[in-house]
Amino acid sequence: MRRTLKAAGYSLAGFKAALSEASFRLELILSLILVPLGLYLGKSAVERAMMVGSVILVLVVELLNSSIEAVVDRVSLEKHELSRRAKDIGSAAVALAIVNVVVIWLLLLV
Repeated sequence: MRRTLKAAGYSLAGFKAALSEASFRLELILSLILVPLGLYLGKSAVERAMMVGSVILVLVVELLNSSIEAVVDRVSLEKHELSRRAKDIGSAAVALAIVNVVVIWLLLLV
């Protein structure tokens, strides 16, 4: 039980740290709008799960991207091609997750 409580504490600390990122805050605000909307607009449990899941996936990918950026910055603040590449790939992953939301919602609603 103690281990579970510690893990929950680490997760809360991670969410607090992520809230310092403007992109995460924006995506969180959008998810607070889109998740209830997806639950309302989905015609079946599968549709609702796809709509809500795609939105939550954006938050997950953004958290991973932010953690990659933090590690890269921790290693060195000097400009390096590999650091830029790691950050760009993380950003591309977030963009792809957002495209995934758009595609799923369009396919289900149109």
